[in-house]
Amino acid sequence: MVESLITISLVGLLAGFIFSMPIAGPISILITSNALNGRVNYCNKVAIGASLADFIYVFISVYGITKLYPHLKSAMPYILGAGAIFIFFVGIRIYKSHVDLEHAGEIHPKTGKLIPKGTGGLYTGFMINFLNPTLLFGSFATTVLVISFVSSLGFDTGGLNLMMDQNVKTMSSMEGHQNIQHNDAPSYFKADTLKFLKNHASEVSPVKPSWFPLVISFAYALFLATGSVIWFMLMTLIIKRFRRKINLKVINGIIHVLGIFLCLFGVFFAYTAVKMLF
Repeated sequence: MVESLITISLVGLLAGFIFSMPIAGPISILITSNALNGRVNYCNKVAIGASLADFIYVFISVYGITKLYPHLKSAMPYILGAGAIFIFFVGIRIYKSHVDLEHAGEIHPKTGKLIPKGTGGLYTGFMINFLNPTLLFGSFATTVLVISFVSSLGFDTGGLNLMMDQNVKTMSSMEGHQNIQHNDAPSYFKADTLKFLKNHASEVSPVKPSWFPLVISFAYALFLATGSVIWFMLMTLIIKRFRRKINLKVINGIIHVLGIFLCLFGVFFAYTAVKMLF
């Protein structure tokens, strides 16, 4: 059991680090824009807040998705709509921000007020990810593929591969009765997607105590969230270190563009929510 716990912890840490690397997501945009502004403390809090939501969704996707899925499915458009509004207004705030490298973290030269160094980051990071329930199904698909791949290499996943296989079978059964005739359903709701994932699941794992699935699910989710935090903190330091080598007008231009992209994410999430409703 100790060996499988160590394996799953390392796999989760590596998966969290690697899958956080793409810079096209809302959290990456938020951290990049604030790192260019020199707000390292704020960025770190955003990363931690986002990872808390990641932990919740990954844990649910591994241990309890089949119980939550029928209930979350009906509420998902409304949660996603709230997330769209939240992300859109965060994007507007970023678009309106202005970098002043000489006075960052000091007294604002125009308003005379102290520029906050890290307030609100934990809440903002958490809410952006938590109000995006599609992450739950993304986490589910990713976990199935990662755990199946690791298991196929001969590593002991502590029965996590069998858990995910059972989750896939259960969700496939739900999909077969509920959504199989709805051609406009999102891809993560379609039975074909679940069948594809099922075909990649492994079959053999030693028998473990009844409490072990809870422990190993917790370990995987915890270390995946930790890997995500490590990547974003590293990215923040790299951006802050080299930002002074970029022209100030270019930095402000990049931040404005990132703000626009974040607003577009909000619009896209709103469109997805409306499409799911109608």
